[in-house]
Amino acid sequence: MSEIAKVVVVGAGTMGHGIAQVCAQSGLRVTLTDVSEAAVGKGVSAIDKSLERLVQKGKLAAEARDRARAALATSTDPAGASADADLVIEAVPENMALKLDLFRAISGRAPAHTIFGTNTSSLSVTEIAGATNDPARVIGLHFFNPVPVMELLEIVRGLGTSDATTDAARAFASRIGKRPIVVKDSPGFATSRLGVILGCEAIRMLETGVASAEDIDAAMELGYRHPMGPLRLTDLVGLDVRLAILEHLHRELGEQFRPPALLRQMVRAGRLGKKVGRGFYEYPSDATK
Repeated sequence: MSEIAKVVVVGAGTMGHGIAQVCAQSGLRVTLTDVSEAAVGKGVSAIDKSLERLVQKGKLAAEARDRARAALATSTDPAGASADADLVIEAVPENMALKLDLFRAISGRAPAHTIFGTNTSSLSVTEIAGATNDPARVIGLHFFNPVPVMELLEIVRGLGTSDATTDAARAFASRIGKRPIVVKDSPGFATSRLGVILGCEAIRMLETGVASAEDIDAAMELGYRHPMGPLRLTDLVGLDVRLAILEHLHRELGEQFRPPALLRQMVRAGRLGKKVGRGFYEYPSDATK
């Protein structure tokens, strides 16, 4: 497996532009792709703002910011951009059909050495790999939001993932400053399975009046040293995203993952969390940008 130098990130949303940023800051050549110029432009703008904040806080030299920005290219043709990629990282919405279509298109254009990474937080890496021409080169690369800040990279081995691909993923994690853990392909992996069950129980507690959202979150922040309580974290991730993960795990693993009625009601009401300004908490308009 050759050394990773050229990375293509498919999806310029919150996760995708964060992944592209950390790759560019680490000296890799990166192409950020999405379905439209507007979507790509929004992702690049978010990267520019993030890099500038790091410079203003003294955490990144201006020269390093400029090098990272110079290492970033854009495209609206994911398959075409993948034609010379060492690593393709998919960061599109959690929809299996969408991911399968994408990997079918990309695997037909990418070189024989290309590694295919999926940023899925709960879907089967093995099933996704089945859409490619070489499942041995497919692996889960589950990043955490916000990507430039969060240290963990959950590496997920599908049934057919090779040792060489796993070793290359570990080396990539180290290159971009992340600490990897390796888990097998199981519904929810390790992190989503643990994270959503805590969040699910917190929502049930709120639903039944055990305590306020603020006090439930404070219990975990002050009593267990969690940096963020489970309800505020659900707001950050997105209530719709959490609901989709819970529905998947409920089907795969059983009743302990049944989504609370309150969560369904809030999603139907459009209270999706920080990205829309209101979830379990309310957020000023500048906090959602």
